[in-house]
Amino acid sequence: MNLLATLRIALNALRVNKLRSILTMLGIIIGVAAVITMIAVGAGAQQRVEEQIKNLGSNLMIILPGSTTSSGVRLGAGANQSLTDDDAAAIVREVPEVQVAAPSNRRTEQVVASGSNWSTSIYGVNPDYFEAREWPLLSGRMFDQAELTGNAKVALIGQTAAKQLFGDIDPVDQTIRIRKVPFTVIGVLDRKGQSMMGQDQDDVVMLPLNTARNRLFGNTQGKLRRVGTIQVKVREGSSMQVAEEKIRELLRQRQRTQPGQDDAFTVRNLTEILQAQEESSRIMTVLLAAVASVSLLVGGIGIMNIMLVSVTERTREIGLRMAVGARGSDILTQFLVEAMTLSLIGGFVGIVLGVTGSWLVGELTGWSTRMSPESIVLAVGFSAGIGIFFGFYPARKAASLLPIQALRYE
Repeated sequence: MNLLATLRIALNALRVNKLRSILTMLGIIIGVAAVITMIAVGAGAQQRVEEQIKNLGSNLMIILPGSTTSSGVRLGAGANQSLTDDDAAAIVREVPEVQVAAPSNRRTEQVVASGSNWSTSIYGVNPDYFEAREWPLLSGRMFDQAELTGNAKVALIGQTAAKQLFGDIDPVDQTIRIRKVPFTVIGVLDRKGQSMMGQDQDDVVMLPLNTARNRLFGNTQGKLRRVGTIQVKVREGSSMQVAEEKIRELLRQRQRTQPGQDDAFTVRNLTEILQAQEESSRIMTVLLAAVASVSLLVGGIGIMNIMLVSVTERTREIGLRMAVGARGSDILTQFLVEAMTLSLIGGFVGIVLGVTGSWLVGELTGWSTRMSPESIVLAVGFSAGIGIFFGFYPARKAASLLPIQALRYE
C-alpha cells in the first residue's frame, strides 16, 4: 500500500471521530503554543540585555569613589571624593590592558533654552568618555583641545534633552543656560536608549570637564581636580579580570591604602553584570520551555491512549484487511500515520496560537518578544516526534494481531 492511500485511510479514520480527535490534539496544541510563546519571551529578554550591553559599551568598567565616615556615621558610596584626573591618566599610563580611562562629573540641573526649561543630567567629560561608551555624534562636532583646557562654554546635547528644549529645531549653534551661564550647543549625540537601570541615557547635556567643574560645580572641586567617576574601557581581547586587579593595586598605591584597609573606591565591571543577567535570562528561558514541554508530554500520552482505544475498536477491521492481503507493516504504517497526523495538525494549530500569543504578550504587557524560525521548526519536529514515539506501541500492537483472532473479536 502506498503512502498516499495510507494517509487517506488515516484521515478518514480521524474524521469519523472528530470530537475525540480534537480533544486528543488539544494537549499538543497547548504544548506547542506554550513552548513557542515561552521561547519568544525568553529570546526577547536576552535581546534586551544584548542591547543594553551594546548601549553601555563593550569591555567597560566604572570606578566610583568609596564611602567615608563623618561624626561616626558611615556615608554611602561616592561620599569620599577621592578620585582625580591624575588617577585616570595613571590608569591609562600604567595598565597596558586599558584603552581609555575617562574621568567625569555629574549633576542634575535646570536647563533653559528658547523659552523652554528642562531638568536634566549635566556631565563634565572629555572625548575619552565617548570612546569608552562607544557613543558617536549624530550631528555637529566634538570638543576641541582649546575648549577642553580653556573653560569654554560649549555643550553637546542628548536627543531627549534636545527634543524637550528645542522641539523640532536643530539644536546645533543654539544657546542654553545652566545656572544663568550661557552655553553654545556644538553637537547632538546619537541615540543611546535606556540604561540597565531603566534611565534615559539620552536625557543629558555634556560639557567639557574643566568647564563643568570651574563654572558650575564649584571652585574647590576644580582646584582639586576631583571627579565623580572614571569610565574605563579595556582593550579588545584583554582580560577584564586582570585589568581590574591591576587598577585596584594601582589606585591603592596612589591613595596610600595600608594592607588590611578597605579600598577608598569601588570598581564595577558592568559588562560582566549584564552578561550574568543574559545568562540568567537564558536559563530562565530553558526552564520555562521545559515546563511548557510537559504539556507536550501529556498530549503524547493522550495520543497513545486514544490510539490504543482505536486499535481495540477496529480489531475486526484490522483482521479483515490482513485477511485480504494487508501485511503487518501496512497496519503499522497506517496507525503511525494516524498518530503523526494528530500530532502535526495539533502542532500547526499550536504554532498559530503560539505566534499570536507571543504578539499579544508583547502588546499587552510591553515585554520584548522575539520569534525565531528555529523555535517553530523545533515545535513542528517535536510534535512529529511525539506522534511517532507515542503512536508506535499502539501501531505495533495492531500490526501483531493474528487475522483469525482479530476476525473473531467481539
